[in-house]
Amino acid sequence: MKLLLLEDDFEYKMTIKEYLESLNYEIDDYDNGEDALNAIYENNYQILILDIRVPKLNGYELVKIIREDNINIPVIYITSLTDINNLSLGYELGCNDYIKKPFSPKELRYRIEQLIKLYYTNENSNKIELLPNFSYDIIKKQLFDDQKEISLTKKQNKVIFFLISNKNNFVSIETLRTEVWDDKYISEADIRVCIKKIRDKTSKDFIKNQRGLGYKIDRKE
Repeated sequence: MKLLLLEDDFEYKMTIKEYLESLNYEIDDYDNGEDALNAIYENNYQILILDIRVPKLNGYELVKIIREDNINIPVIYITSLTDINNLSLGYELGCNDYIKKPFSPKELRYRIEQLIKLYYTNENSNKIELLPNFSYDIIKKQLFDDQKEISLTKKQNKVIFFLISNKNNFVSIETLRTEVWDDKYISEADIRVCIKKIRDKTSKDFIKNQRGLGYKIDRKE
């Protein structure tokens, strides 16, 4: 799962980043709002973690811009601001949660996990039910066939998570190359081999493909 972190205090930012990376989140970090805004338009993030008082473009302005462009990525503000007017403004602009500094890293972890459940699962559960008979624990990042866990490589897991997060929509090979392989050169044949290995561990119908559109994993209704 790919998260964006905006924080201009270097030590504080690195502490948060290292903790979240230890939980296997992929973190892109920025220290000013303009760079963070550009990154949001260039990448696919599942959650934005934003300080409010940052240079060039503050957290309020950033959220206002993306919401006006119908970008509905969940947002957590991290801030030392406590005034009710400041909190109200954040929610009015479209943030989903606040966490007040100083905070325990575990508190941030729980806030992130709650947003994942709310926005990326269909019910109050960590597991997403997938066709034909699989499930994926979005917190533990584990794939199951019935109750049996399927062993995955890190790259296979990233492919599966990215396809699941696109909610029944096809994802092109080029998008997979950008988001899963971080824009590093990899041939289409190598991507297809990765898909085939996932199918070998699951079923031929687990990942569907359509010429010209790409790949998708279907969720159960």
